[in-house]
Amino acid sequence: MEDEIKAEFNNSGFTFDKEKEILQKCATFCINFKLTPADLVSSWEIYYLNRQINGTVVEDAEMDGFLGYLQSQQKVAIDEKELDLHIYSSRDVDMILNDEDEDIREDVLGTPPPFKSQSHYSEPSDSTPQTIGNISSGKPSKLTTPFGQRTDKLVVKFSINNKPNTENREKEDDNENHEDDDIIRKVKPGKRCSLIVHGSGPDIGCRFMYDRTEDRFNALENRISKYATALVSSGQYEEPLDPTVSSQKIIFTVGMIYCDGEGHLNEKSTLLQSSAENSGGQRVRIELQNLSQFSIFPGQLVGIEGINPSGHCFIASKLVDSIPLPIADDANLPPAKRQALDQEILSVGVSGTQPELSVIIASGPFTTTDNLLFEPLRELLAYASKTLPQLLILLGPFIDSEHPEIKKGTVDRSFDEIFRSEILRRLQDHVEYMGSHARVVLVPSIRDANHDFVFPQPAFDIHPTNLRHQITSLTNPGIFEANQVKIGCCSVDILKHLSGEEISRNPKDGKLSDRMSRLANHIISQRSFYPLYPPAEGIPLDFSLAPEALNISLIPDILILPSDMKHFVKVLTLGERGEEKEQVKCICVNPGRLAKGEGGGTFVELNYYGNPDTSNASITGI
Repeated sequence: MEDEIKAEFNNSGFTFDKEKEILQKCATFCINFKLTPADLVSSWEIYYLNRQINGTVVEDAEMDGFLGYLQSQQKVAIDEKELDLHIYSSRDVDMILNDEDEDIREDVLGTPPPFKSQSHYSEPSDSTPQTIGNISSGKPSKLTTPFGQRTDKLVVKFSINNKPNTENREKEDDNENHEDDDIIRKVKPGKRCSLIVHGSGPDIGCRFMYDRTEDRFNALENRISKYATALVSSGQYEEPLDPTVSSQKIIFTVGMIYCDGEGHLNEKSTLLQSSAENSGGQRVRIELQNLSQFSIFPGQLVGIEGINPSGHCFIASKLVDSIPLPIADDANLPPAKRQALDQEILSVGVSGTQPELSVIIASGPFTTTDNLLFEPLRELLAYASKTLPQLLILLGPFIDSEHPEIKKGTVDRSFDEIFRSEILRRLQDHVEYMGSHARVVLVPSIRDANHDFVFPQPAFDIHPTNLRHQITSLTNPGIFEANQVKIGCCSVDILKHLSGEEISRNPKDGKLSDRMSRLANHIISQRSFYPLYPPAEGIPLDFSLAPEALNISLIPDILILPSDMKHFVKVLTLGERGEEKEQVKCICVNPGRLAKGEGGGTFVELNYYGNPDTSNASITGI
């Protein structure tokens, strides 16, 4: 075969720089993609022209890009086959379900009577038909991928069971009873959840990269001032004083932690910058030796008690790194801060019922690194079609700028075209199949190649036809409310960034704290989705764009923080509230990544009942 490939290249006027290596790779391509040597060379000529490669020498360095091109061409061929399918309308399905006259059915549908399905949702493998939504094409795929050949599918890796999930159990039993039904069937209507978006973020199409030094100064100064005001308003602390002035008296001050130098923060390089009003923005070194425990990082707002006998070093005796966060009353929020997406909102005070919500949470990438078939996303939607959650929350990246084919530029479609055909089209098919009760929330990522590279980030500019109330895009970060359950989410990996910058000391009694819970607690105690400053390398933080978009104005019941670190679901204790000292808690979720390398990742399924202590959650491998 290698000789035939060489002859075809020579006939087309091409030579090689590393003949042996290139011919071996080309022979592998012919076998994997079932191409003849002539077909392979024809594909190379198209790739050669599209890439505008100079000269007629086939270089080994171009083989990876050529492989990506062949993969994309094979995927286009698969999509073209799927386009020949009849897309069933609701009227078609009604006719089949009602067993109307078979002649009429054949006239309308142009297809034989419905067939039996082996399973409720399909796996993308050699023996499994490709599907549109849950409607099978009946045509097996010729493409075999590592993801399709995996053996561990839908394995629960971790779970929290605080209350029997009777509603979901009934759904599962109902699905089991219908396993032998026709694959084309109606989904039983579920309970549609309400949805309200809180806060304000950058507008779609906003201008960015206009961040000035003045904007940064004002944003940081406002953070310090608001933090100081909140501490004083609690009645537990005095008005903050200037920590840079020498004094033998114990004083209370408020400021921001900085690092003295460009390296990582340590106990000897810790500085405190107070507000411009108190200290003119001057910084002073902090001595932490007398503190039994602490957890600090650059950009953290703290209240400190101590003395500064020399004027050069503030000796801390007490450190306050959090303040009580009030649960906001919806009636007190400005109208501009609320965007009601429907008229189904119920008041707790009126109904007296506890908030309940079933949700599936997943974070990108949504396709494996060896192709752009988006198999993990297809599997997730099939699973959601079976379990019937009220809400599906998907966080970017959707079109990952770190994907090998995206980075190399070997795709033959624009990023927007990929997003609309591979993501939006699938989601539209999903909600149309599921019915009007299905809702999907999309949160972008700074790694999305088809979206603005800025943080905070505007929502996707999507306008799904007749599905505006079912597919919703939020800003990044964002806070919204579903069935009175408050949910905060941020797709930037703040946990990983904090983990690399935080320093801590455990109490002398030797009781170790859970590090991931401690890092997640910082997000809420600092009232910011991204409290780290300066930001991590590669984070396009822009203070000219709605700095309040980073603020956490209320305690979320569920906090979603996707991270490359290990997946988890944790119940955070945030403090006590009121005279009865009621504990305020929050469920923090890191769903992991839906796709990892060439294999599957994880997602989270959560059923919220009233409060975090009576809710269920599980982490499942796709």
